[in-house]
Amino acid sequence: MTRRTVRLAHVLSSTALAAGALLATAACAQEDGRDAGAAGISASPAAARQQTESPTGSPTGSPTGSPTGTLTESGAETALITAADIEDDWTQVKDTEAENWHDGLLIGKVDVSDFVSAKTDAADCQRLMDSLFDDDLLGKPSGANALRGFTEDDSRLLYQVAAYDRTDVQDSLNWMAELPQECDQFTMTENGEKRTVQVTESSLPSVGDAREGLRVTVRGPVDGTDATLTLDVAAVRVGDNAITVTAGGLDGDEDDSGRSAVQLGTQRLQDVLAGRSPAASPSQFD
Repeated sequence: MTRRTVRLAHVLSSTALAAGALLATAACAQEDGRDAGAAGISASPAAARQQTESPTGSPTGSPTGSPTGTLTESGAETALITAADIEDDWTQVKDTEAENWHDGLLIGKVDVSDFVSAKTDAADCQRLMDSLFDDDLLGKPSGANALRGFTEDDSRLLYQVAAYDRTDVQDSLNWMAELPQECDQFTMTENGEKRTVQVTESSLPSVGDAREGLRVTVRGPVDGTDATLTLDVAAVRVGDNAITVTAGGLDGDEDDSGRSAVQLGTQRLQDVLAGRSPAASPSQFD
């Protein structure tokens, strides 16, 4: 039995799916406030390579250049955001709870007939839906990685920090940039039920070396009742590392929270890579 089949059986039998709650894989890490230097940050020539501009025209060079540290496991945990870093009333969840999050509305087979360039575009849209379910939008990390999950009513927010091969992570960002055109609107089917998916571009704060943002909306039946799942998805590259944010649920979009996570999370990662202790999280938002 494949991993997806096992997950599907789990999701369809869960109370969370019956309620249409968003589920996303995450792991909760302790925030200990240790200095990034003490977390084992070391210099890396790879992080000082010359940066390029993305094919989409987005600026890929930060004003001060990428920090030159190598991300370690403890450094990745230190770079994770807390509930105080994001808008609204989010609650951090235990890792044992977050590891079992998945959303059944993301499961389905993309209808090839919706596309002019059927094989290519349909494959990219299927990859998008599968990676959102599996929480590996940028592919598998090549080094250190850490995750943290938060809940607010029927919404979920997953924040990931990981080290990648720079070529691979930039290729993934370039792929994301094409999705609003390739996957503008399509249908997918699961157990005979049709779901409509829309993918649009979303703006992000001008942070990191390269960034891409998407809004993914899925409409379909859940236990006989029509439901709409809205996800704001963001990825930011910092040198050979990246943060990924997936936020949303049945209550509507979580754009403000996602942007806050991107803004403050990128700064935390840059601080860690530069050997600095990240600044304390703000106590509240205006």
